[in-house]
Amino acid sequence: MATLKVPVHVPSPSEDAEQLRKAFEGWGTNEQLIIDILAHRNAAQRNSIRKVYGEAYGEDLLKCLEKELTSDFERAVLLFTLDPAERDAHLANEATKKFTSSNWILMEIACSRSSHELLNVKRAYHARYKKSLEEDVAHHTTGEYRKLLVPLVSAFRYEGEEVNMTLAKSEAKILHDKISDKHYTDEEVIRIVSTRSKAQLNATLNHYNTSFGNAINKDLKADPSDEFLKLLRAVIKCLTTPEQYFEKVLRQAINKLGSDEWALTRVVTTRAEVDMVRIKEAYQRRNSIPLEQAIAKDTSGDYEKFLLALIGAGDA
Repeated sequence: MATLKVPVHVPSPSEDAEQLRKAFEGWGTNEQLIIDILAHRNAAQRNSIRKVYGEAYGEDLLKCLEKELTSDFERAVLLFTLDPAERDAHLANEATKKFTSSNWILMEIACSRSSHELLNVKRAYHARYKKSLEEDVAHHTTGEYRKLLVPLVSAFRYEGEEVNMTLAKSEAKILHDKISDKHYTDEEVIRIVSTRSKAQLNATLNHYNTSFGNAINKDLKADPSDEFLKLLRAVIKCLTTPEQYFEKVLRQAINKLGSDEWALTRVVTTRAEVDMVRIKEAYQRRNSIPLEQAIAKDTSGDYEKFLLALIGAGDA
């Protein structure tokens, strides 16, 4: 469930493009006008605005935004204006770069998108970077991380609700045996988490819980400081209860000393059109404070206004 608020009567893409052009002209930039337009258009509408803007003014809208805006506000607007598949391709590419490398972002994109969305990300990656996401992930990771991440980004999981209970039972036992023996990177563990449908995985993990008396993520906490185990627990959470995974990312981003704006921006821009309603509910339950309030306390200016508009806060 999305939080993005799109007006009932949306102006035509050419009207929006014209208004954006006006926002860039004259003394200073009209940031509020940019927020009023881009934070209230869905992905298809934003794509149309970009196309029409390019045709009318001979410039790429993203380049104009880049020139006019700065810092966290600029990054949030640019990321949100991108088509979702292009945005994920951009984030994934950043995650394979030396100074912005992040196994977590690669895992997040691989595990929280649907099979078709992930396929579109891989297509967008080909088009933009002239190589495959899989080869970049394989090249930029090593050891156990490569062993886990390459199959995750290569997956094309079945999306249906059908579940094989016999299989769930037998694979719950395999997972329990391997985890009990601390064989966390065993190919069977990786095969199960990287290929099974989300419905099948949920059934397997329910079996695990009832048969062995512990949730799998509890058993994967044997060594709380082990970074690989942290990532493996996040894989399970992201595949089975994404709203809880994203709530935790937001909580950590906001509660961090000097807050992590990149994580905050990433979650808000990538989930506003997907499941932000559920993430907000999870956040309120866990922190006894609405997400809007937490973001407002932690951010300021146009960046704050833009994020609050995306999560459907008040009249933002």
